[in-house]
Amino acid sequence: MMAIPESLFSTGGALDSSELQMEPDEVDTLREGEDPADRMHPFLAIYDLQPLKMHPLVFAPGVPVTAQVVGTERYTSGSKVGTCTLYSVRLTHGDFTWTTKKKFRHFQELHRDLLRHKVLMSLLPLARFAVAYAPAGEAANREIPSLPRAVPEGSTRQAASRQRYLENYLNHLLAMSFYRNYHAMTEFLEVSQLSFITDLGPKGLEGVIRKRSGGHRVPGLTCCGRDQVCYRWSKRSLILKCSSYRQARWWGQEITELAQGPGRDFLQLHRHDSYAPPRPGSLARWFVNGAGYFAAVADAILRAQEEIFVTDWWLSPEVYLKRPAHSDDWRLDSMLKRKAEEGVRVSVLLFKEVELALSINSGYSKRALMLLHPNIKVMRHPDQMTLWAHHEKLLVVDQVVAFLGGLDLAYGRWDDFHYRLTDLGDSSESAAPQPPTLCPDSPATPDLSHNQYFWLGKDYSNLITKDWVQLDRPFEDFIDRETTPRMPWRDIGMVVHGPPARDVARHFIQRWNFTKTTKVKYKTPMYSYLLPKSSSTASKLPFTLPGAQCATVQVLRSVDRWSAGTLENSILNAYLHTIRESKHFLYIENQFFISCSDGRMVLNKVGDEIVDRILKAHKQGECFRVYVLLPLLPGFEGDISTGGGNSIQAILHFTYRTLCRGEYSILHRLKAAMGTAWRDYMSICGLRTHGELGGHPVSELIYIHSKMLIADDRTVIIGSANINDRSLLGKRDSELAVLIEDTEMEPSLMNGVEYQAGRFALSLRKHCFSVILGADAQPDLDLRDPVCDDFFQLWQETAENNANIYEQIFRCLPSNAIHSIRALREYVAVEPLALVSPPLARSELTKVKGHLVHFPLRFLEDESLLPPLSSKEGMIPLEVWT
Repeated sequence: MMAIPESLFSTGGALDSSELQMEPDEVDTLREGEDPADRMHPFLAIYDLQPLKMHPLVFAPGVPVTAQVVGTERYTSGSKVGTCTLYSVRLTHGDFTWTTKKKFRHFQELHRDLLRHKVLMSLLPLARFAVAYAPAGEAANREIPSLPRAVPEGSTRQAASRQRYLENYLNHLLAMSFYRNYHAMTEFLEVSQLSFITDLGPKGLEGVIRKRSGGHRVPGLTCCGRDQVCYRWSKRSLILKCSSYRQARWWGQEITELAQGPGRDFLQLHRHDSYAPPRPGSLARWFVNGAGYFAAVADAILRAQEEIFVTDWWLSPEVYLKRPAHSDDWRLDSMLKRKAEEGVRVSVLLFKEVELALSINSGYSKRALMLLHPNIKVMRHPDQMTLWAHHEKLLVVDQVVAFLGGLDLAYGRWDDFHYRLTDLGDSSESAAPQPPTLCPDSPATPDLSHNQYFWLGKDYSNLITKDWVQLDRPFEDFIDRETTPRMPWRDIGMVVHGPPARDVARHFIQRWNFTKTTKVKYKTPMYSYLLPKSSSTASKLPFTLPGAQCATVQVLRSVDRWSAGTLENSILNAYLHTIRESKHFLYIENQFFISCSDGRMVLNKVGDEIVDRILKAHKQGECFRVYVLLPLLPGFEGDISTGGGNSIQAILHFTYRTLCRGEYSILHRLKAAMGTAWRDYMSICGLRTHGELGGHPVSELIYIHSKMLIADDRTVIIGSANINDRSLLGKRDSELAVLIEDTEMEPSLMNGVEYQAGRFALSLRKHCFSVILGADAQPDLDLRDPVCDDFFQLWQETAENNANIYEQIFRCLPSNAIHSIRALREYVAVEPLALVSPPLARSELTKVKGHLVHFPLRFLEDESLLPPLSSKEGMIPLEVWT
């Protein structure tokens, strides 16, 4: 037993020093050479939080907890009480260090609580085993120091002796898990199950708090007095009940330091009014088309150890991520199920569509995923009828790797640079290959052992020919692949690592927790709240995907109070700034291009900034190019041979209004300033390809679903946001994007002059141009300089020649030759060369280079393309189309 100096403690009811004696732990120790960090609680512990009185495991097993009394503070708390001493105790547990301040009476209260605990456990042996503490028979054989009596303040030497004694007293208790893990001790030490999770960052000041809803109080420090302090917490008031005014001030200081230090990034807007700051030195990789993107997603899912977050506008559980599939190993739902069985928590947010307007059947997707495993949770949002959508697409693994861009994990999205129009299997293997047959024991799963198909069932699609139906029958074809070519899908995605991945995860977590708190069905414990990981561990990457390049990355988004509880339109701000500050060229790929503000129907000013930038270059005699790639037709079901239907025509109306028709259009304003010289500055194109089906050549447009901007081979924006009001204003669809600024340069050319181009932007732009122009068949094609006259002329001539060949052979739609519905009927009545003379058509098609064709700016220019007011499309507010 430790001796108690009589001179230190006067009378006052000393506690028996033998009352808290227990056998020291024999198993709860570190092995020789073992790193304490390996024993700390995993991040997944956040999903299994319990009240402290349930005796959850707070401290890491075997990792010692040490205490040091580092100082004292003397103060007078009131007229009826003499001078008090506050002991500052610094504690260490592994790499975690924190300080707590206690009065002597707190030690006395702890002592009494531990004594009651020991007596109770000795009387209830079953309870003892339930909390996994030492056997009861060992309780009376070991010694532990007693707690001293309270004493009046004395000399400095006496105060130091008291500090040492209390320090030894506390360390003796902390050496035994029986006391260390008891809730009275964890409350005394101000720790919880969240205290020692490395990915939650350093341990700060903790305490049991009582939250009061409101927001009616004055901002700032609204009430500070005896026993309480109140701080403004966003739009709600957080009431901290403290034992003294001094402790209230301590809490205020800690909160202020947190807000001004580690929390600073989360409490202010950053460049472009984004919630996230630029993250220099981040690893990022681009993907063109779904094949590489899906494969990388699959590889990342395999590496998941803790969490997987997914949100999509549309998610198809049965989509295959690597193809051709020969088993279900690379099927999305199968992969998520396997990871869930390993203990990984999978959280999925789906857009809850208006079923009369969209056929993506998110209800089926939710049911299919939720039935796989209890660790897979799916929410849908919103419940209320809305004109807007959750349009972002992302997948995050362990909050360290994040995928985003334009690609939903859904049918029709997988493609590669071949842009195949047909998928009939390998004809060399069989004269009449058949799709995989369904297994008799499992009707929903096909036998893939001999599969040669890239697109199975609903994945073989042509969204303009026919929209998706019966998605609960995933492996049944819904269009005839023997007669109808598929529509190739071009898209851009990317992956980021480290800090920007944390920012993407934080966006997902904000949306998840917002949905949980606003929908009654998700307020149950079945759906856990999510916690973001600390930025302090963001640079510790457990794995990276190959091919990533170093750059500065900033996460951007469009959100509103309906979608995420806050308002932001940083994607629009970044687009406008990048266009305005560009020096040499802009390259845009987008699914939609609806812009040029009139202050009424269309509000975003992306098109206006393009006009201003070209006019500036023209005025100053600068060489400046703008490349725009758009889908030749909007992605709505409709027969274009009869006009396309109201939905297609509505989008065409606003697209042409942006490009070339009306006083607000880009070309109208450019022509007014420079006449035909606008052709030296701007190119507007689409993509088309051809193949063989049914014994003759066939052609189809390549559906551009990308949402990308490249400026000057140094800056790139990639995301889910289209160029229209829906995506950019923030108040409508929710979107996510990233702004990438190169920091690693390499030699290139710009208008014939040596130029330092960014590696990320240059490699992406050259890859795009290579596929679009068919560089594989043109080995001498130099793609370094996108601005010089020779290259720009080559681009324009390629687009013109390809468009002419396709029109000659297939009489393609849309076409510049058709200005009215009457002309359209006459045009489609003539049989194309591809059917009249297939051999001659094949010969002519050898002259096609790549996929580039001019966008038909004069198609149906004599017609009014707005939906008739008597149609259902005409009754929809115009904002839906813009």
